[in-house]
Amino acid sequence: MTTHPLLRSKKLFTVSLPAILLVAAAWVPTPGLAQANREATPAVGISDQMARTQNAHPNELPRGQFIMPEEGDIIGQHYSITVSDHAETLIDIARRHNIGYEEIRMANPDVSLWVPGKGTEVVIPAQYILPPVPREGVVINLSELRLYYYPDDNQEIVETYPVSVGREEFATPVGVTRTTIKVENPAWAPPASMRREAAERGDPPPEIVPPGPQNPLGEHAILLDMPSYLIHGTNRPDGVGMRVSRGCIRMYPEDIESMYERLPSGTKVNLVDIPFKAGWAEDGTLLVQSFPQLEENMGNFEPLLDALRRVAEKAPD
Repeated sequence: MTTHPLLRSKKLFTVSLPAILLVAAAWVPTPGLAQANREATPAVGISDQMARTQNAHPNELPRGQFIMPEEGDIIGQHYSITVSDHAETLIDIARRHNIGYEEIRMANPDVSLWVPGKGTEVVIPAQYILPPVPREGVVINLSELRLYYYPDDNQEIVETYPVSVGREEFATPVGVTRTTIKVENPAWAPPASMRREAAERGDPPPEIVPPGPQNPLGEHAILLDMPSYLIHGTNRPDGVGMRVSRGCIRMYPEDIESMYERLPSGTKVNLVDIPFKAGWAEDGTLLVQSFPQLEENMGNFEPLLDALRRVAEKAPD
């Protein structure tokens, strides 16, 4: 096997192309390798990453907020907690720590999702590489199942939250749009495709679902300048961090409530699909992060090559 030319060109390091996926999984413990069943290979090197503090501990700032790095692309840090309540699930822990379903599952492959057990150590994968796109408005990385928000009125802060996106047959589109109308306690009109499917099952839904606990939009909705697409809450928060929607972006109720109050109408929203990210820490360390590719894009290596190009462009001579 030959060394990838992008790595040779900058004399960054020498590694064969298949090996770089393993390096990515080792450097940033979760999410890990892209596989057809979206299962991640357990990563190594977690303790080293936890010791690398790139930013303030999440608890020192409001939920989801991090200080923008003066140099580099890394925010947050990995850390671990010990389960103190035998009734607590990994999903409970994920929500409390601003992590989605897939993130917590892949970071803790050997921990029971439903009964982790009192005294069990749980890794919180809270270190992020900022997506390699303009740092403005809202950026949603579909493969990462995560939203980034760069407030115009406070450029020292970046916010990030787990999200759900459209499942394969209702894939969330990539592209640039803007927020339009914000609606509190929205009513929901099930789309025609859903009504047809439900009717075929003999359980047709109502034409309009009023605000309340049965409304899948939750209590807050932000419309996008793309017909039928919204950023909204949910009445089923356990699904945040999965591909479960019909194309909309779902957030934890507390996260959409926080953003709803502060996100101006007309804010740019950049929907991207970047399964491989590389970035530099403030101390010059290169970090690489990989996420399971969307099923419909499985086997496409162009995103990996794009990440390698970005590494080569930024590498010191």
